[in-house]
Amino acid sequence: MATQTAGIQELKAPPSDCIICTQDLWKTYDMGSEQQVNALSGVDISINRNEYVAIMGPSGSGKSTLMNLIGCLDTPTKGVYWLNGQLVSELDDDELARIRNKEIGFVFQTFNLLARASALHNVELPLIYAGVPSAERLERARQTLISVGMGERMNHKPNELSGGQRQRVAIARALVNRPSIILADEPTGNLDSKTGNEIMALMDELQAKGNTIVLVTHEHDIAEFAHRIIHIRDGRVAGDEKTARAKS
Repeated sequence: MATQTAGIQELKAPPSDCIICTQDLWKTYDMGSEQQVNALSGVDISINRNEYVAIMGPSGSGKSTLMNLIGCLDTPTKGVYWLNGQLVSELDDDELARIRNKEIGFVFQTFNLLARASALHNVELPLIYAGVPSAERLERARQTLISVGMGERMNHKPNELSGGQRQRVAIARALVNRPSIILADEPTGNLDSKTGNEIMALMDELQAKGNTIVLVTHEHDIAEFAHRIIHIRDGRVAGDEKTARAKS
């Protein structure tokens, strides 16, 4: 805890335009028999509002662990993490769940939609958890589905939709709570190339409207859709570069 406190003193508050800010972030797993594995080993990253960033690395690099920490799905062993001006690295599970629902919209490779629920109800779910009144949440869910091109399919269940349509529903669900960040984990992994490109074009539109997007992928051609790529290898930041699509 002393190390954690020292880190907090070094970084009294993140820069005002920094929405994701980590300092000396570690995640260590105890494998028993006094053996420990460092999945992350002192990661420092800074992502500003409205940035479009890809986190890239091979299997076992630590990128999934970093995604879980950024997404408030896990807590670091050591280090400091600020999310949208709030120190979240020391929050308990209940507090993390509240922050997660408010600040982060998740988009997964496998869509994670409820099979027996309509697209509209799937998108409405985060608002139910947030305690939004029925009439308001239905209208917000409808408008969000319309914004991703799913206005005419909102009463269809997932098995009545194509893979690309299901991912659009998942993106609408991620957007409906008006989060600070869209965190997309291999969002085109289960899609063909044409449909994948359509989903990435939608990500471009979202970023142009002011959303901060963090894309986690091991595919270089998908990472190139972002404006910046952070490379993770062996639990550390191995590179941080602008892409050809970066704004001048």
